[in-house]
Amino acid sequence: MSSITSVSASTVGNASSAAPGTVQGAAALMVLRKTMDMQAAGAMQLIQALPQAPSLAASGQLGTQLNVYA
Repeated sequence: MSSITSVSASTVGNASSAAPGTVQGAAALMVLRKTMDMQAAGAMQLIQALPQAPSLAASGQLGTQLNVYA
């Protein structure tokens, strides 16, 4: 299990076990939101790091009908 998953599981556990309407509950929800925002930012960085797939050829006999990029 990765450290991100275990941190998220414990954060969710803390947020769900905190009494609603208390300072502890509000703090737990703030930590949960920050954790989710950090994970979203990390996921966006990974997605942006992916290379772009090449487009189909515009002319000629090869690469104009079927994109077989692997």
